Amino acid sequence: MHSRILILDFGSQVTQLIARRVREVGVFSEVVPYDIGEETIRQYGNDGSLRGIILSGGPSSVTEGDTPRAPQAVFERGVPVLGICYGMQTMAAQLGGKVESGQVREFGYAEVRARSHTALLKGINDFVTAEGHGMLKVWMSHGDKVAEMPPGFSLMASNDACPIAGMADEERKFYAVQFHPEVTHTVQGKVILSRFVHEICGCKSDWNMPDYVEEAVQFIRDQVGDEGVILGLSGGVDSSVAAALIHRAIGDKLTCVFVDHGLLRLDEGKMVMDMFAKNLGVNVIHVDATSQFLGHLKGVTDPEEKRKIIGREFVEVFQAEAAKISNAKWLAQGTIYPDVIESAGKDKKGHTIKSHHNVGGLPEDLNLKLLEPLRELFKDEVRELGLALGLPHEMVYRHPFPGPGLGVRILGEIKAEYADLLRQADAIFIEELRNTLVDNPLGDAVPPMTWYDATSQAFAVFLPVKSVGVMGDGRTYDYVVALRAVQTQDFMTAHWAHLPHDLLGRVSNRIINEVRGINRVVYDISGKPPATIEWE
Repeated sequence: MHSRILILDFGSQVTQLIARRVREVGVFSEVVPYDIGEETIRQYGNDGSLRGIILSGGPSSVTEGDTPRAPQAVFERGVPVLGICYGMQTMAAQLGGKVESGQVREFGYAEVRARSHTALLKGINDFVTAEGHGMLKVWMSHGDKVAEMPPGFSLMASNDACPIAGMADEERKFYAVQFHPEVTHTVQGKVILSRFVHEICGCKSDWNMPDYVEEAVQFIRDQVGDEGVILGLSGGVDSSVAAALIHRAIGDKLTCVFVDHGLLRLDEGKMVMDMFAKNLGVNVIHVDATSQFLGHLKGVTDPEEKRKIIGREFVEVFQAEAAKISNAKWLAQGTIYPDVIESAGKDKKGHTIKSHHNVGGLPEDLNLKLLEPLRELFKDEVRELGLALGLPHEMVYRHPFPGPGLGVRILGEIKAEYADLLRQADAIFIEELRNTLVDNPLGDAVPPMTWYDATSQAFAVFLPVKSVGVMGDGRTYDYVVALRAVQTQDFMTAHWAHLPHDLLGRVSNRIINEVRGINRVVYDISGKPPATIEWE
C-alpha cells in the first residue's frame, strides 16, 4: 500500500508540477478537482494510505462571492494540509481568517523571510541577512493576500509586499505559503515539499518505476484475465511502453496494430517492427496504408482538415484490423496522467476524472473495454518505466512526435514527394544533434550530453515554396526546409534552442548536398508564445 498525497486542483496552470515534485521525492500523489465532494474526501484513502492533502493555486479571488472552496472535510480528516497561493487564501478564509485584495501585487521573483520556528521551514533558507534572518528566493503570483490569520495560526514567512507570506497551525499540522514551491524558480521548493510529505505527513519513499513494474503487471492480469487486448502502436513513447508492459503481463494475448500512413520518420516502420516483433516477441500487425491516406489528403491544405482526415482514416484502418481479431475484448491506449488531469479540468462540474481517449476518436461500435495501464504516470515516469521494462534508451527518450506525423510538418498540401524530402532532411538534423556534444564548462564534473538530449523537441519542416540557388556553375530552383529545436519543461511555454552555429552549418550543408530537391535551410528562432512548437 503506497502512501498517498491528495492534491485538490483549483485551476492553477502549474498544479501538475505539484504532483510531479511530490512523486520525484518518492511519494505517490493524485490530482482531483477541488469540487470532488465532501463524501469523496471522507472516504479517500481510508485504508490508511492518505497521509496529507495539498490545496493548489488558482486564478480566482477568495474575496469574490461564488469562487472555489475546499470541501470542509479536508480540514476534518486529521491529516496534514498544505495550502499554496490560492490554497492558502481559501484555507485562511474557511478557517476564520481574512483575505483582501493587495495594494501591491507580486508576480515573479521575490524574497521572503523564513520564520524558522515552524516544522515546515526550520533550517531552510537560501541566504542569511546581516541581522541573521533566513531568507528564501521564491516565485510569487498573486494579487490577493491573507490580511488576518485564522485562530491558532502563527506567522511562518513574510516580506514587505506580503506581511503574511506563510502561516502554520502546528497543532493541526496545517501549513500555507503564498509562494509556489512547486516551480523551479523557488530554489528550495523541492526541499520544502519533501519535508512536508516525508517529515510532517510521514510518507514512505515507496513510489518508483522498477518496483512499480510488477504491481502494474499484476493489475493488468487481474483486469484482463484470459481475454485478448489490441493496441494501436504508433512508435511513440507512450504506446511503446504500454505495449511492453502489457506484453510482460499477458504475452501473446496482446496484438498490436501498427498503421503506416506514409507520414512517419525515416525508417520508423522498420524500427518499430524490429523492436517489437523481432526483439521483444510482441505480435504486431503492420498495415501499410500509405496510398489510402495520401489519396484522401490530395489537394487538402487546411491544417485542421488534414488532422481530421488523418484521424478518420486511422480509425477506418484500425477498425478493419480489429474486426479480424476474434478474441480481442480490450482496447489498450497509452493515456498518461496529464491527459487524465486535463480531461477532468475541461468538465468543471464533474466530480469524477474521465478517461482521455487519445487514439483518435474510436467508434463505440468496436465494443471493446478500455485498458489504460499508464494513466497514473507522468511522461518522465513513463520513460523510467520503459527503461525498467528493458526498452532501449534511444526509443524511450525519443522526442515527441505528433499523431498526424509529418502531415503537420508539411505546410499546405501533402504529397509523397514532399514527405520523402522531409524525411531525409529531418533524419540528417536528428543525426547531427545526436552526434554533437554540448560544450560543458565544468568538464568531467558532469556527464557529457548531446544536443539531442539538451533539446526537448527538434524536427524539420517542409515549406512549399521554392527559392533560387547556385550549385557548381548552375542555377537551382528548389524547396526550402526550416529547422525547429526548442527547450521546455512542460511544453506549455518553450524557448528556441541556441544551437551552435557550426552545428547548424553542418546540418545545412548536409541537407543541401544530400537531399536532392532542397537548396535552402532556415532556422526558426520563435518562442512559445507567440508561436507554437509545431508549425501546424
